[in-house]
Amino acid sequence: MRNSESKMAKTTTETEFDKKWIHKAKRMNPKKLDELFHGEHKNVFKKTDCLSCGNCCKTTSPIFRDVDIQRLAKHLRLTEQKLIATYLHKDDEEDYVLNSSPCAFLGTDNYCSVYEFRPLACREYPHTDRKNMFQILDLTQKNRFICPAVNSIIENVTLNKEFITK
Repeated sequence: MRNSESKMAKTTTETEFDKKWIHKAKRMNPKKLDELFHGEHKNVFKKTDCLSCGNCCKTTSPIFRDVDIQRLAKHLRLTEQKLIATYLHKDDEEDYVLNSSPCAFLGTDNYCSVYEFRPLACREYPHTDRKNMFQILDLTQKNRFICPAVNSIIENVTLNKEFITK
């Protein structure tokens, strides 16, 4: 098999896996699904060093809410309008997002220069410890291709006997 065919086969397999685990997860009791995700989130992040990766900051943009813009602008001593003009634009859904990737506030060492003032979406990423996981399974599936920890969490959840027997 040539490299491109091999990559396509892998993508097809991953897509089938994604469809199956999402379908199965949606049939689970929402509280039980949360318990599985939260437990695996704790386990995986005990041994995960986000600074060794930084893919989330290198490849995706968080949504900036008004309060995020206000907090960051104040910290940077910019007007909100200047912050928006310099770093943000509205996406197709009219949410403010970064103009480019990687994030302008990400250092070469993967440290965030505005960590204490970062948007809520950054604070909560990768969202695998939130309530009502069933509501964001599609987002979680997408995040597994960005964040190795999410991929591990999903793999561990799908191997859990309570998930398998559903």
